[in-house]
Amino acid sequence: MTPEPNVWPALRYDDAPAAVRFLVDVLGFTETLVVPEGDLIAHAELRWPEGGAVMLGSVRPPDGVHDAVKPGTGAVYVVSDHVDEIHAKAKAAGAEITAELTDTDYGSHTFSLRDPEGNAWTFGTYRGAP
Repeated sequence: MTPEPNVWPALRYDDAPAAVRFLVDVLGFTETLVVPEGDLIAHAELRWPEGGAVMLGSVRPPDGVHDAVKPGTGAVYVVSDHVDEIHAKAKAAGAEITAELTDTDYGSHTFSLRDPEGNAWTFGTYRGAP
């Protein structure tokens, strides 16, 4: 059984609805909760099928703790056993690949990309030190 996420990277987007579509349709996240606010997204939660999740929302007037988070400034590392498939799907969708598939000296099979608003995403098999 996959444990519930306990660490939630939080990202802001100028076009959060488009970001949800990219993260779900291209990268493979699962839409768990989307709270619309007119044409904006007040709050969204996307689960990673292999464990973990991210939260995101639309840029709005200052709203507390996340008002300093600017679109395109986030970076997220995602562990997956399906790195090659994610890479192929991202490339086919025209995503900006910033680091091609490689095998690192610490044992990860990995690549990196930028989402349509510039946030950096790395997908790799490295699950952290035991």
